[in-house]
Amino acid sequence: MADIEYRTLGPSGLVVSTVGLGCNNFGRPDTRTETQEGTSAVLDAAVEAGVTFLDTADVYGKTPGLSETLMGVALKGKRERVVLATKFGMDMRGANGPDWGARGSRRYVRRAVEASLTRLQTDWIDLYQLHRPDPLTPIEETLGVLDDLISEGKVRYIGHSNFAGWQIADAEYQAVLHGHPRFISAQNEYNLVRRDAEREVLPAVNAYGLGFLPFFPLHNGLFTGKFSRSGGPDDSRIMRQRRHIIDEAPWDALDAFQRFCDVRDISMLQATFGWLLAQPGLTSVIAGATSAEQVTSNADAATAWTPTLDEAEEISALFPA
Repeated sequence: MADIEYRTLGPSGLVVSTVGLGCNNFGRPDTRTETQEGTSAVLDAAVEAGVTFLDTADVYGKTPGLSETLMGVALKGKRERVVLATKFGMDMRGANGPDWGARGSRRYVRRAVEASLTRLQTDWIDLYQLHRPDPLTPIEETLGVLDDLISEGKVRYIGHSNFAGWQIADAEYQAVLHGHPRFISAQNEYNLVRRDAEREVLPAVNAYGLGFLPFFPLHNGLFTGKFSRSGGPDDSRIMRQRRHIIDEAPWDALDAFQRFCDVRDISMLQATFGWLLAQPGLTSVIAGATSAEQVTSNADAATAWTPTLDEAEEISALFPA
């Protein structure tokens, strides 16, 4: 296995692996990572492979907080070896008290961070991210409480997820206007068939020098190369829960992509990672895994192939934005 590459995340002191581990499957029913044993096996494999960037959220798991709880146990003795990211701002079903939907408010964020720190069994969070825009709370209030958490040493850096381009710009303006720390990263859906981020989000990310963290980079596994028009592995998330992805996939483009890979003797997974990591501003590809083997496969794929500019453009042309 080639050595994993590391990149600096936006305007920060965080150095992360170019392949990250998405932890949304930890505590998810009907997966191998539903249990502590399964979660620990995946995290052990990630650390061993050099995957240092771990991304979770307080809402992940069969019950809110379960992913963080399982990770807290699994990371004992390994905390200093990873960059730990989590998120707040989704519906925790009352776990953080009544919130009336204002999950970026000073009161709510205080409760959320303390709960996450407890579940993760850590004194600090490396990257604390607003999971989605809060339509009720002014962003300057959210930035203010996050500023306090940074000053207290509970959070090192802050990021956001699912922001539109104008919201990224507004957050930058409000941070400068009020003297608060800036968000250093943006996390949005981005893959070869979901390229909406190229219209406004990525231009804003690059204009402000943020690190970009794509989620669903393999489109729920479609770009692993394990699927065809007739289906795929029975135990896969697509076949169990999201069969519509198979039905809606651009199969002519996928067939052409497979031919592109065959000519170069690379897998579709390797080509997909290569294309993603060649995009300007992209720092780490957040890929989920439910087994140690998947972690190793993703880590290998992220280092296996780097496209030329012409090759990256050829892939882009197969899947027009």
